[in-house]
Amino acid sequence: MPIRVMLVDDQVLLRTGFKMVLAAQPDMEVAAEAGDGLEALEVLRSTAIDVVLMDVRMPRLDGVEATRRICEGGQGGPGDPKVLILTTFDLDEYAFSGLKAGAAGFMLKDVPPDELLAAIRAVHSGDAVVAPSTTRRLLDRFVTMLPVPDQSPHPELDQLTDREREVLMRIAQGLSNGEIAKALFVSEATVKTHVGRILAKLGLRDRVQAVVLAYETGLVRAGGR
Repeated sequence: MPIRVMLVDDQVLLRTGFKMVLAAQPDMEVAAEAGDGLEALEVLRSTAIDVVLMDVRMPRLDGVEATRRICEGGQGGPGDPKVLILTTFDLDEYAFSGLKAGAAGFMLKDVPPDELLAAIRAVHSGDAVVAPSTTRRLLDRFVTMLPVPDQSPHPELDQLTDREREVLMRIAQGLSNGEIAKALFVSEATVKTHVGRILAKLGLRDRVQAVVLAYETGLVRAGGR
């Protein structure tokens, strides 16, 4: 069964371009389109969607709030769609908020077609769409737009062991499990165990949320690897 994708963007030309790319893939179909967040929520009540490609700046209801409502559920529709934020980046300071709202990840609208297709497949399979290498590249460009770290105490981090804190820092720096294993001189299986425990202790869904938390709490600082 093909991956059912929904395009949400107020620019028809952009939707058309993405639709042409997706239509050429035997394992994907554009099952629905919407011009803003409200229309997207309405469509989702009656249409089964696997992955939502969500713009951020749209009339009536922006992509961040639409993402939050989708990820919180309660739309009354079939399935449990994952949301991938697509942003122009240079003009759009809300991608970080989109991740906080529950999006599986974010990419730039000028992403090469093969990377977009790989991202959709990754989200559909249950992975975080922002791969470690992509995380590192985007953070290098995104650091000036990240919020100033909150200097107040964050007791949730006290749940982590020293090694788990170290692993979380490496995740936020964009390292893969294999790279973390080499840096810490442990097996990749051990790193996977640490990552699972970190996500469970902090109540996080995936590595993307772990990156967000690490920067929000100041565990890792923008521009300071």
